[in-house]
Amino acid sequence: MASLQASSFLFSSTCSCSTRTHAAISIPKLPRIPFSAPKNPLKPVEDLNLRDGFKGTIPLENNNVANNTRLDQYEPIISTTSSTATAKLLAILEAVGDRVEMHGNIGEQRDNWNKLLLNSINMITLTATTMAGVAAGGAAGAPLLALKLSSTLLFSAATGMLIIMNKIQPSQLAEEQRNATRLFKQLYSQIQNTLALHDPTDTDVKDTMDRVLALDEAFPLPLLGKMIEKFPDKFEPAIWWPKSNKSHSRKHVKAQEKNGWNEDLEEEMREVIEVIKRKDSEDYMRLGNLALKVNKILAVSGPLLTGIAAAGSAFVGHGSWAAIVAVTAGALASTVNTFEHGGQVGMVVEMYRNSAGFFTLLEESIESTIQEKDLEEREDGEMSEMSVALKLGRSLSQLRDLARKSTSSHKDGSTIDEFASKLF
Repeated sequence: MASLQASSFLFSSTCSCSTRTHAAISIPKLPRIPFSAPKNPLKPVEDLNLRDGFKGTIPLENNNVANNTRLDQYEPIISTTSSTATAKLLAILEAVGDRVEMHGNIGEQRDNWNKLLLNSINMITLTATTMAGVAAGGAAGAPLLALKLSSTLLFSAATGMLIIMNKIQPSQLAEEQRNATRLFKQLYSQIQNTLALHDPTDTDVKDTMDRVLALDEAFPLPLLGKMIEKFPDKFEPAIWWPKSNKSHSRKHVKAQEKNGWNEDLEEEMREVIEVIKRKDSEDYMRLGNLALKVNKILAVSGPLLTGIAAAGSAFVGHGSWAAIVAVTAGALASTVNTFEHGGQVGMVVEMYRNSAGFFTLLEESIESTIQEKDLEEREDGEMSEMSVALKLGRSLSQLRDLARKSTSSHKDGSTIDEFASKLF
């Protein structure tokens, strides 16, 4: 039995050895290919100008290539001018986003001021009017004195609050902040487009900074010291853009195409400007002056009436005329206050001011484009025409019809009966 196991073991060992020998013999050896490395190392690859890529010195040596190539040899591309301008523009973008939030929040706050002050002053005025009427109804002694004193104090408080409210015009303040929020959002989108379309330049940064500062000046946040005058001597359109208003957008137009401009397009733009000046701008200036005059009258009438009512309530009990004056003046004061601040006349004034400013900006932008002698420096003609049409709420065909009507009116000596803008 032992001899049988030994023979089996020898047989299995022999088979396994032969198997391994077979496997080793069945794999052919690969021939060696001679490779001669250059004695001098290859020149490094430098300055791979890839946008958002890497640049670095990648040495290719004879030996230990893998060991000599490290990750820290690759550096992000940093173009001094472009990267600095981009960083500055991103900083401005962050500041503009913060201003959007601030103006939006303050606009809501000042709209709440208008509602709360309106309701509070009306309640005070009507309560004082009721007390004056009750005091004149036959009260005597201590009750008469209490009613007279309370009525006089309430009318006096309403007078003081009305003076402050009419001075700051909360509805106009809220409209200012709404316009500021809209314009800062517009600027925010334009900065994003600049960053997305091309590498910003120092000129882009300067222009954007000027626009931010112009908006800050046009729509100040504080009330004391920098608040826009609510009752100026002369109605003026709002100005929220820097004086040097030029477009620095990139243009990729061939010289022989004249940048999309020709004599017909220039004449069309001039006629559109004439219509805007003679119809839209003139009409909004007229309406703005009218709204400003109405607001001035209402702003003076409210405190004057509550002051008269306070004086009348102090003499209640010394004749029927005092009660009549107090009650009538109080009722009229409440009506005037509701019409002025409930109707948001200040907001209407600001709306006309911004509308007039919009048309002034449109006139200046078209004129500056036409006056540019170098056609290649202008904004593309087709883009400019489409932009003007969209701002006026018209199609391209309607804009051209408007220019033709304006030309015909010049020849006939008549006045065009159509406004340039169909939006407002």
